[in-house]
Parts: sequence; structure tokens; C-alpha cells
Amino acid sequence: MNFASVRIITDDVDRLVEFYEKVTGIVAERPAPVFAEIVMGSGTLAIGHSQTAQLFGVDSVVAASNRTMIIELRVKNLEAEHERLKLWVDQWVQEPTLMPWGNRSMLFRDPDGNLVNLFEPMSEAAIERFRDR
Repeated sequence: MNFASVRIITDDVDRLVEFYEKVTGIVAERPAPVFAEIVMGSGTLAIGHSQTAQLFGVDSVVAASNRTMIIELRVKNLEAEHERLKLWVDQWVQEPTLMPWGNRSMLFRDPDGNLVNLFEPMSEAAIERFRDR
């Protein structure tokens, strides 16, 4: 089994695609106007319009209502990313902070309120944990 993607359902695909293209520096693939994928080596961040959720069943998902999931992206230089993203991020949850498990992390919300964590392994144990990922 291989991890394929995480999909965010939104009422505004274009806005969220633009946001995540800025965050990741990757241009999204758009196989349909209501669906986009930001393909990374480690997995894909998919963005689908709330209209597509009807394909999964009525009321199966609700756009912009997540408060339990964190989208996590590993970066090489957290401080540089923090400076770069200050222009695009409206809602910061946590400025760069060293976490007890050895990662330096910063958290912010995307335009739909989804929590995003950019992190850089800092301790020897954290660096080792991510060496082959």
C-alpha cells in the first residue's frame, strides 16, 4: 500500500490552489475545473470543489469545517520559509518554535481555516527519523 494523497474540499478551488502553489512553490495540475493536485515526491495534496463531495454521498464532507487535521510539510530552511510566507499567510497560529520531538515548526491556517505545519528536523534524532523519508 502506498500513500496517495490528502484531499481538501473547498468552495473556492482557485483561491486554495493559488495559496498552496505559493506555499509549496509547485504549480498545481488541473485535470478538471473542480479538481487540482499539487504533486510532491512524498505524496499529493488534492483540492476538490464542494460540488465533487456529492459524489461521495450527501453531507459526507463540509468545506472549511476542519479542526482535527494538520497538513504537514517538511522544509529545508524554516526561517527562510517563514520570511517568504509572511506576505501570503493571514492567520499565524504559531511562530517558529522548537518542539519536544526535535522539529522546529510553524503553524498557520490556509484561507479555508485548515491548519498547516511547516517543519524542519533539528535534533539528531529528528534528522535521523526523516533521513529516508
